Amino acid sequence: MINHMSIGVRSLARAKAFYDPVLAAIGYRCLSEDAGSLGYGASSAAFWVLRTERPMPANPESGLHICFNAPNGDAVKRFHAAGLANGGQDNGKPGLRTDYGPDYFAAFLVDPEGYRLEAHSKG
Repeated sequence: MINHMSIGVRSLARAKAFYDPVLAAIGYRCLSEDAGSLGYGASSAAFWVLRTERPMPANPESGLHICFNAPNGDAVKRFHAAGLANGGQDNGKPGLRTDYGPDYFAAFLVDPEGYRLEAHSKG
């Protein structure tokens, strides 16, 4: 349904230092990089990080969050650990979320810019 999405950040260097290890933990990498953007994905860029002077203000009540597919629960755990090690904040430790489904395994982070992130796998 969605081909790609983008977020705005003040510092691409800071975003790259965060997103490179966090997304690598779940099988994605930076496939495109220039002075104004970073594009992440597995085989084509689907998640874009754009340099802007006025990114969306952090608002935990906005309802906005980004969920990435992960291949398995171990990758979800690595995603969460990499986020914490690279400037992110915990927003939900790795574990089953049976209220979402019997085999919904996820972890939640807040990136350095304030975006809420999730990695999810089945089982």
